[in-house]
Amino acid sequence: MKFNLKKMLTTFILFFCSIAFLLPFVWMLSTSMKIEADVFKFPIEWIPSRWNFVSNYQEVWFGDHPFYLYYWNSIKVAVITTLLSVVVSALAAYGFSKVKFRASAWLFLIVLATYMVPPQASLVPQFILYRYIGLFDSHLGLILLGSFSVLGTFMLRQFFMGIHNDFIDAAKIDGAGHWRIFWKISLPIVKPAVATYAILRFIWTWNDYQNPLIFLRTDALYTIQLAMQKFTTINGSFYTLIMAAAVSAILPLLIVFILGQKHVIDGIALGGVKG
Repeated sequence: MKFNLKKMLTTFILFFCSIAFLLPFVWMLSTSMKIEADVFKFPIEWIPSRWNFVSNYQEVWFGDHPFYLYYWNSIKVAVITTLLSVVVSALAAYGFSKVKFRASAWLFLIVLATYMVPPQASLVPQFILYRYIGLFDSHLGLILLGSFSVLGTFMLRQFFMGIHNDFIDAAKIDGAGHWRIFWKISLPIVKPAVATYAILRFIWTWNDYQNPLIFLRTDALYTIQLAMQKFTTINGSFYTLIMAAAVSAILPLLIVFILGQKHVIDGIALGGVKG
């Protein structure tokens, strides 16, 4: 077996970099299970000598500001937003890539140009509009804000363009319409790309802080990001509780990524294949 020094050095460097990236999370997880007096012990106790796991997480989830309510709010908003965004973006991407009509290129250019407008620039008009039509301080308004993505349309359009037109033409000869071609032929081919976008959309929505901050006022409607800010403000001196809340906040993201990482890898591989 040939010895490859460069490959071995690269592997060691990446290994130590991964350890460096993981250490803050390990410290956060360890701290969330300690008593407050042991948080800043030196040297660091990576494995707590005195456990307070149940009490810390019970206070976070069922205390004065119960995280189970904010969890439900975030899951509802993130899941529905992801589903709507994937459907709308996939349909728009298929239309711009495989349905030929006059001015389609110009229309797509106009849609793409809206991505150059910073989201902060449209906050005031959106706020006024939502107050006027009654969507302010509601989960429905928050869901609609994230359900239409120019980036998602552009990303999925590139994958739909990779599908050879011979598949589309053969389906048309057999009498299939655009809906059947989209659902039975095109969508299964680009499924890894759609799954990748769904994972990204879920993560972006779950981590969104700006929109809930602007468009939500009722405490019972808060998402997990607003709850974290509120919890940190109230319990700023209790690091064990803050770390327990932080672990709870990022746990769904870890689960989603672990379950969907195969689709992410398949999506990246699909992007390197030309139709």
